[in-house]
Amino acid sequence: MGNPPELYHKILNIPKDTSPQEIRAAYKNLVKKWHPDKHPPSSKPEAEARFKAISEAYEALLDQQENRAVFGLCNDGRAGERAGGAFGGGVGPRMERTRSDDLCTRSAPGTPAREFKKVYSSGNSGGRRAFAEFSSSIMRKAPPLERKLECTLEELCRGCKKEVKFTRDVVTKNGSIVKKEVAQTVVVKPGWRKGKQVVFEGMGDERPGCLPADAIFTVSEKKHPTFKRVGNDLVLKAEVPLAGALTGWSFSFRLLSGRKVSLAFQDEVICPGLEKVIRGEGMPIPEQKGARGDLKVKLEVVFPKELTDEQRAGLAEILRGSC
Repeated sequence: MGNPPELYHKILNIPKDTSPQEIRAAYKNLVKKWHPDKHPPSSKPEAEARFKAISEAYEALLDQQENRAVFGLCNDGRAGERAGGAFGGGVGPRMERTRSDDLCTRSAPGTPAREFKKVYSSGNSGGRRAFAEFSSSIMRKAPPLERKLECTLEELCRGCKKEVKFTRDVVTKNGSIVKKEVAQTVVVKPGWRKGKQVVFEGMGDERPGCLPADAIFTVSEKKHPTFKRVGNDLVLKAEVPLAGALTGWSFSFRLLSGRKVSLAFQDEVICPGLEKVIRGEGMPIPEQKGARGDLKVKLEVVFPKELTDEQRAGLAEILRGSC
């Protein structure tokens, strides 16, 4: 039996009721994307397989629509007569059914008959062999090779280049599998988040009879000693001594960019849990050029664990009537 129509539609990424014009448009876009000459050696085997399948699917779907048009006129041989009349009083092409292959043929006076072959005919196996090989292999891609890409908050904030090395299985000419060390460069863009994936197509493990697997690197975020990332915002926790919270306090720190920032609280009492928001000093937002999240400074007041009687009395005197 031939391949199911659903497979052809899936390869061309089109719905079942697509018109011939839309089929051609989808075909043109896909052959441009998967032409083997546009791919590096690492992904060329997959490109060649996909390019071949795209061409086969395109031809198959067009043949299928042509057959439907022709077979619609082949109604036990009688439609041929109606078709002939429609083409001008019986002098046009005539449709008839042949017994040899159960196909409709079109014949005109003085010209040899032209057969319209069924797309899914079992006798058409030679022309579909390459497609069958592809359809089985494209559905069997080796499992991806997955690794972590550890990044510091500074690297995710500024962006950087990281070289990654990994070992992959490679199939030799004689069919054996050997280990090969590979090095690739990942360009980390400012604002990337934990969980972001970088895919190297066809650079994973190879298996006989399968397309090469992809190598997938997933970004993981190293714990930072000062900042914590929450979405696109950065959170900084600072401990404030009780005396500073009551009488005034200031401190300095460096942003992930390296710039020094100072905060001063001279004319206000710092209450436990006070949060100071500095707009635009968080992480870059990749989807919005030039935009950044916020920096949230959370202040925690540190109370003394014990007081002497003299200190208690002094504080009571000072604070009496202040609340």
